[in-house]
Amino acid sequence: MAQLPVHHRGGLGLTRRSEWDPFERMQELLGGEPVELLSRLFRPSQIPTFVPAFEVKETNDGFVFKADLPGVNEEDLDVSVTGDRITINGKRESEQHQESDRYYAYERSYGSFNRSFTLPEDVNADGVQASLKDGVLSLMLPKKPEVKAKRIPIGPGEKSSKAKA
Repeated sequence: MAQLPVHHRGGLGLTRRSEWDPFERMQELLGGEPVELLSRLFRPSQIPTFVPAFEVKETNDGFVFKADLPGVNEEDLDVSVTGDRITINGKRESEQHQESDRYYAYERSYGSFNRSFTLPEDVNADGVQASLKDGVLSLMLPKKPEVKAKRIPIGPGEKSSKAKA
C-alpha cells in the first residue's frame, strides 16, 4: 500500500492510506470534539459545561442513539420528537461544596444540555423507545415497515418444456 505523509504538530508522520481518516486527524489537531471546543469558547464562566457525546448508528430495523450520562437522573431528562427532529434535554446537578473544601483540580462538568438531531424520513416517530441504565441513555428509533428491506426467496428457474430427442 502507498504511504501518505501526514502533517501534524511535532513533525511528519507516515500512515497507511487505508488507516487515514481526515476527521480523526482534525480531532487530533484540535484536541477534542467540536461541540466541546465550541462550548469552551463561548462559556461565560470557568466551570466546564456538560455536553454529552452521542453515538448514532443505523441497523436493519432502525436507528440507535446512545449517550453516556453519568450522574443524570431519569427525572432530569426529556426526550421529544417534533416533525423530523429528536431533541434530548437534561441536566446534571453539581455536588454541594463546603467552604472548608479545597480543590486541586475541578474538571468534572455540570449543567443543562440540549441536543437535537434531524431524523431521516424513514423513521417511525410513534415507535421511539428510550431507556436509561447504568448512566447510559439508549434511544431506539424504528424504521417504518414499508422501508425495511424484504428478503426475496430465490427459487428454481423456469423449466424447459422441450424434451431432448
